Amino acid sequence: MRLSMTSKIGLWVTTALTLAFIYVPILVVVLNSFSTSRTLSWPPPGFTTEWWGKALTNAGALSAISTSLIVAAASTVIALLLGTALSFALHRFSFFGKSTVNLLVVLPIALPGIVTGIALNNAFRTMLDMQLGWFTIIVAHATFCVVTVFNNVFARLRRVGTSLEEASSDLGAGIWTTFRLVTFPQIRSALFAGGLLSFALSFDEIIVTTFTAGSGVQTLPIFILDNM
Repeated sequence: MRLSMTSKIGLWVTTALTLAFIYVPILVVVLNSFSTSRTLSWPPPGFTTEWWGKALTNAGALSAISTSLIVAAASTVIALLLGTALSFALHRFSFFGKSTVNLLVVLPIALPGIVTGIALNNAFRTMLDMQLGWFTIIVAHATFCVVTVFNNVFARLRRVGTSLEEASSDLGAGIWTTFRLVTFPQIRSALFAGGLLSFALSFDEIIVTTFTAGSGVQTLPIFILDNM
């Protein structure tokens, strides 16, 4: 289908306005981080790197960054393992309650963060009698990170089918050989995309973290919120 010149111009203008709406506020914040003013102002009255210097030498900020990186990495690993296993199970096998399991897998990403946070807080503290801390944050983040991996891998499995795997088995390859040489290369990019999204979601998460972080455990988003 060929678009008319008017349609092309309209599409480009819409795209440009959408990108501007998303990125201009971020650009303003970045530029103001070099401002001599202590408050958000435009245009900046002067230029300085003082705030960046203080941020990079702030023990609390560095500790929060380290915590966020560790939590995000751990949550991503769990999400990759569970999300991949679930996607294979739901794609390759038929069993009673399959649709229900599928719904339960994707439900955490559909629920508001505050609902998930309150539910997990109640489960950890009341039902399981657990102390909130690193473990509870990682488990909480993994609940919604699994969804991103599952969606990516499940969609890829539906697209590629099983014909190449069946051909590999017919030629005498074992299960692990088939997975390593046939299946994994087909889903590798989906795993990378799911893992990248999971890491970003976990690193940026604040609502669920607020309800599942114990005293003394502070991720970067919570640190920023506490210092605003």
